[in-house]
Amino acid sequence: MRTPRDFARTRRKFVEEAALGAAGLALLPAVAWSCRGAPDSGASNAGSGASSVPATGTGLLSDPRYLDHVLIRPDGGRPPEIPDRLVRIREELVARGLDEATVPLAPASEAMPHIEALHTPEHVASIRDIEVSGPVAELAVSGALTAIDAVVAGQVRNAFCAIRPPGHHANNTGAEEGFCYYSNAGVAARYAQLVHGFERVLVIDWDYHHGNATQNAFYDDPSVLFFSAHDWAAYPQTGDPALTGEGEGTGLNINVHLDCGATDDDMLGRWDDTLSPAVADFNPDFVIVSAGFDSRVDDLLGCFALTDDAFRRMTRMAMDYADACCEGRVVSLLEGGYNLDGTALATAAHIETLLEG
Repeated sequence: MRTPRDFARTRRKFVEEAALGAAGLALLPAVAWSCRGAPDSGASNAGSGASSVPATGTGLLSDPRYLDHVLIRPDGGRPPEIPDRLVRIREELVARGLDEATVPLAPASEAMPHIEALHTPEHVASIRDIEVSGPVAELAVSGALTAIDAVVAGQVRNAFCAIRPPGHHANNTGAEEGFCYYSNAGVAARYAQLVHGFERVLVIDWDYHHGNATQNAFYDDPSVLFFSAHDWAAYPQTGDPALTGEGEGTGLNINVHLDCGATDDDMLGRWDDTLSPAVADFNPDFVIVSAGFDSRVDDLLGCFALTDDAFRRMTRMAMDYADACCEGRVVSLLEGGYNLDGTALATAAHIETLLEG
């Protein structure tokens, strides 16, 4: 059985390995990444509620009620966003001892006031009328907010939320969109700002599909940097790279299109040449990841060719951003991922990397 000590590889060791070029292309920097103008100590530059002592450990947020949501189309069809996604993830985490290596978290934060800060009253009323799925969607947001609270309080350094339904397609239509009901990442980002006082939030979306609702929520907002690497031709056929934000938010909406068949190097190359410089300039106070694993090879709804190593490396880079800018504060939220085995394997790789601290 693995223990947290098994994952205690130091950041220096990671940088040394990255310098060698895991894929032979030197996509990762050979020296430790840093925010421009950030304090050498990595201390936060915002957020009065943050712990003064760097936290350790990785939270794993889950709840059996997330299995109650079952999406059935009017014609009786069932899309692949099914409860078995979480069941299979749990099986893999137990098999690797990751359930015991992580800190268990359960949704406890009151979500609705914060949902209402981002979604219209009409949308909220419509979703709340949906039996079972409406309350579970609210519980998914609660899970995200609870993870934010745990990281800010120093209970854990970072956290992964095994929640469903996903959220990055949820606009204000009054209905489910792309399996989503509420914008989990969007509500969490605003919560980190309004409740905990963080000024600048980075949201990274590596789902195969564009995070259109997250983009729409912050398109003119200078306090949120949004990065989405996706297949522009896929649902919801948004994510034009020419859309970079407007007003004070210009330049802070980054859409990256990757062709069908995109590899680890295709994805990580865009992190290196596009995301990393943007993050250095933005200097975030908190990092949120929309962790969609439908960008993994052999997914039912995606056609990228990313391997588990890509998710390890993206996770490590997101952690490096947070280490340099904001005391390691990362909260990751499950989005897509519909090949049950593939999603479970990628999730486990993601959590193993988070545990490295």
